[in-house]
Amino acid sequence: MGEKSVQKKKYILEKARAVFSEKGFKNVTMKDVVDACAISRGGLYLYFSSTEEIFLAVLADDSSEDDEEAVVAALSGDASAGDMLALFLKEQKKEILRKKNNLTVATYEFFSLHKAAAKDNPLKNQFDTAVRIVEKLIENGVDSGEFYCENPVGCARNLMYVVEGLKIASKTIGVTEEAIDRELMYVLEGLVPDELNN
Repeated sequence: MGEKSVQKKKYILEKARAVFSEKGFKNVTMKDVVDACAISRGGLYLYFSSTEEIFLAVLADDSSEDDEEAVVAALSGDASAGDMLALFLKEQKKEILRKKNNLTVATYEFFSLHKAAAKDNPLKNQFDTAVRIVEKLIENGVDSGEFYCENPVGCARNLMYVVEGLKIASKTIGVTEEAIDRELMYVLEGLVPDELNN
């Protein structure tokens, strides 16, 4: 694929992301994407054959911008594990509260309609990546004495399930910034050794 084609595809994905964010997944048609991109139907079909294919490409594009590299780089710096975990959770909180360009509703609609094999599911891959990041941060905190945790992977999974639940709640029943802070702090307090809590 030439540079011009790569740029065109990137443009289509940016515009499609906005459409999916606004309308969810179920209500988006190829015409919606054509209109958003201001290209011909044939121009769109050169790159994508269905809304499913476009949506998966949008999700893959999102996951390719993972925080994993940033966290790994930061782990090699001077920041404490607690600071790094706080930074990671701050990013998660921003995503939960994000109103514009948020794919949460579309993602859950898509995966409730299309069952993907675990290895092909970008949502599961993002979740697993986040668990690995949190697990590594907890392990580093345990090694430095900042945290106490007998099961870092279990704690990391629990924390990410809380984050996923908050994402759903923010789009269904609504959730305040204070509620997000309270729930995340509840999980984090379990990591701090008793002698540091007093």
